[in-house]
Amino acid sequence: MKVKMTATAALMMAGALALSACGGNTSSGTTAGGGDAASNLDGRGPITYVQGKDNTGVVRPLIEKWNAAHPDEKVTLKEQTDQADQQHDDLVQHFQAKDADYDVMSVDLVWTAEFAAKGWLQPLKDKMAIDTAGTLPSTVAGASYNDTLYTAPQHSDGGILYYRKDLVPTPPKTWDEMMQMCSIANENKIGCFSGQFKQYEGLTVNASEAINSAGGSVLDKDGKPSLNTPEAKEGLGNLVEAFQNGNIPKEAITYQEEESRRAFQSGNLLFHRNWPYVYNLATTEASSKVKNVLGMTALPGKDGPGASSLGGHNLGVSVYSENKATALDFLKFMTSEETQRFYATQGSLAPVLSSLYDDAALVKKLPYLPVLKTSIENAVPRPVTPFYPAVTQAIQENSYAALKGDKPVEQALSDMQASIEAAGAGS
Repeated sequence: MKVKMTATAALMMAGALALSACGGNTSSGTTAGGGDAASNLDGRGPITYVQGKDNTGVVRPLIEKWNAAHPDEKVTLKEQTDQADQQHDDLVQHFQAKDADYDVMSVDLVWTAEFAAKGWLQPLKDKMAIDTAGTLPSTVAGASYNDTLYTAPQHSDGGILYYRKDLVPTPPKTWDEMMQMCSIANENKIGCFSGQFKQYEGLTVNASEAINSAGGSVLDKDGKPSLNTPEAKEGLGNLVEAFQNGNIPKEAITYQEEESRRAFQSGNLLFHRNWPYVYNLATTEASSKVKNVLGMTALPGKDGPGASSLGGHNLGVSVYSENKATALDFLKFMTSEETQRFYATQGSLAPVLSSLYDDAALVKKLPYLPVLKTSIENAVPRPVTPFYPAVTQAIQENSYAALKGDKPVEQALSDMQASIEAAGAGS
């Protein structure tokens, strides 16, 4: 999951969320769409599937396969742009219009709580239940809101620590071990570590990982901010200290995924946090200086594997769909083991079924799978809240200020807490 959302995009999302709060209520006084969840559960017929641009090329062959087997329940693909904020806003607009033509949609993990809280997603329970046995628990958690499954895990993602195994024969298991190994980088006149630290959605990912990996959390189990803690201070403080002492190069304050990848592939970094997509590029691009020395391991934590920010997309059914029985069957088809295997081999999309990570044929083709499984098993979703646009903005702004040295860590966390509370997540 390459994150490319800017702070401006987060503000746009916040505006869309505020607009969605004005959506009409049903006669019973529930939130928009609440009275529609019990309708059309037996409906069958043609449906529309909505998702972002199919850059992997895996979706059309799957829909063609479905349509060949279901001539009376054909699926039409509505392809959105490849910009996450535009995808989000498009879904919001059609939900607000109660558009029955948006039957099934691809939902980013961080949108699930917002859409579920508004009553727009069909709860996947009772007659609409799907089987999640064998599905990685963290992906089920990321597809749920208030202990109810609202989306079907489709494909996942988790952060990986890439490293130079010619310089580091045994990878670090903890953050402190990695920082101690920065002496190796200094000896070789290269940078030690980088993730993504520009002020955009990727910084929310990296800051959340740091806080979670130190034993803290952005939001507690009740959805309230919990940033004024020793654990949160240690987590964000680890990144700030690494910037201050040079273990994270100063230019990393401008890095998104691609900038940091290029720095690592050009041989200028010892350790690099990024998503699995880097593996293929780092081992095949002619310009890569690490193709023969590429190592991969789980992100380091306090006492062992750290807590990656969970990535990926899920499938949701609109409460306004008139053919929910067909939509449910399509969900099951798009999340089946056969489809999961196709996602992995043809699109390098991480499966959500645990067994596929131990499949010898898949591991031979995609050797990062065992590391990715550890990452996803220890992953924590970005803050699950209906107020996500405002929450991510608060994380980005204050983390960035701390990394630049404009705010002390404690002040940054205190301001982050206050901003999240003001947005409504603390009520």
